[in-house]
Amino acid sequence: MKNNYIIDKHIEKIYRYGYTDFLLPNEFLQVKNKLKKTEYNVYKPYIDSEKVILYKKVKPEIVLYKIICSEPLRHQDILGSLFSLNLSIYVYGDIIIDGSDYYIFVLPMISNYLENNLIKIKDVPISLERQQLDVIESYQREYEKCELIVPSLRIDTVISKITGLSRTMVISKIKNKEVYINYEILTNNSYTLKENDIFSVRKYGKYNYVGVVNTTKKGNLIIILNKY
Repeated sequence: MKNNYIIDKHIEKIYRYGYTDFLLPNEFLQVKNKLKKTEYNVYKPYIDSEKVILYKKVKPEIVLYKIICSEPLRHQDILGSLFSLNLSIYVYGDIIIDGSDYYIFVLPMISNYLENNLIKIKDVPISLERQQLDVIESYQREYEKCELIVPSLRIDTVISKITGLSRTMVISKIKNKEVYINYEILTNNSYTLKENDIFSVRKYGKYNYVGVVNTTKKGNLIIILNKY
């Protein structure tokens, strides 16, 4: 019910204001499936955007900030600071780490608040500098390509292979809500991976399942994953 409410709110926004907020990949699919193809366009702030915005005619305005910090930052450090400000996940887009440069896209409605309140990350003072959007419009993520041999595409089997944990331990992690599939908590340990599924395991990273590339003589599957 809660998820349906969120999807309906996104659809209401595109009809009322002409565009949505930033959508997670799974929500993007659900929203566009409820709209006619002539009712929306997709706005990606950069080539490889995970979070996107749907709009009717006029592209929405967004703000790109570069985070200036004297110490190295991790994605989770930046995300944790945004959470601490009680910001909705829909008012900001992807966090980009490009070498030692850090960027974040936000909706204009929170720009002043962010500039005044996001002053530390990981207890280290930071500052925000507005950038032209074309600074990173051609940015693409770098992935670590992983090739695995697995007996099936069951997600608990694949995670067991990735982590080196037993199936029992993987199932325990799933029960403890430590595994996400397409940005939602995984509840079914026998879920079969589909091409382009994105899943994450707490403390073990985030992966994009690409697909099966071959089979072994014993009938096992050779699959490709991209690790973020």
